[in-house]
Amino acid sequence: MTLKQLEAFYWAAKLGTFAIAAQRLHVTQSSLSKRIAELESDLGQQLFDRTARRAMLTAAGEKLLDKAAAMLDLEREIRADSGPSRDELQGACRVGITELTATTWFPSLVARVERDFPLLTLEPQVGLSRLIENDVVRGELDVAILAGAVNRPELRGRAVADIEFIWTSAPVRLPRRTVLQAEHFEAHPVINNPHDSGLSVAFESWANTHRIRIGKTIQCNSRAAIIALTIAGVGISFQPRRYVQPLLERGLLVPLESAAPLPRQPYNLVWRADDDRRIVEAIVALVQEEADFDADNLFWGN
Repeated sequence: MTLKQLEAFYWAAKLGTFAIAAQRLHVTQSSLSKRIAELESDLGQQLFDRTARRAMLTAAGEKLLDKAAAMLDLEREIRADSGPSRDELQGACRVGITELTATTWFPSLVARVERDFPLLTLEPQVGLSRLIENDVVRGELDVAILAGAVNRPELRGRAVADIEFIWTSAPVRLPRRTVLQAEHFEAHPVINNPHDSGLSVAFESWANTHRIRIGKTIQCNSRAAIIALTIAGVGISFQPRRYVQPLLERGLLVPLESAAPLPRQPYNLVWRADDDRRIVEAIVALVQEEADFDADNLFWGN
């Protein structure tokens, strides 16, 4: 029996699939299956019900799960007591990010990792907040930075930002400092992310709270495209104030007020509650140090 075999068994049981467990451990699925088969042979017991569609534990597997977790916890404690090591953090870490993160501070995080942990590689996946949140729950991503509140018991989280959003328009559609009333939202299309966006969820909550009826919504899954459509005069949109400040200064966009102010939007770093690996702990610490949504974006920064 080896720690690698117990690790393979533990994550296959926790994630419910050999394929995702293999991705998490950065091994092939055949290698992971071999480790589990070797563990079953050593113990003389079948740990998984191979007839089920997911990786379902047998009674012997259920009995072993807590003991395997304890063994892996002990290994982490021993490594922690020996002190941090640059070489210890190696392999790939799959990070879910939104477009706002990708085009502001994420490049600085990549540079920091390359400098301080040369054997560690970040593998970003850019998407909408609710979709990358689901990928973390399933174990397909190790960590994610997403918009909106996180209330799922499978996840742990840390707040990394609280961002001011404002309504914007092209000057040809609405004049600067227009105070948006309910009738404006019926008359002017709102360009917004699809429902899988944390920002879209927050906007819908805001509109419902203030009983604002939206006449027409134009959905787009790209922040840059939403801004471009707004500049073109297609509709109005809400944007991170700091992110679009250069466009406001150039007159491509104008800021709008609203009778019902937009709330600030939280951004959170999340990971699975049962994932205590050193690599995740290290990335959580690095993100908290590097996350800066006030950084100039890569396209039209100051």
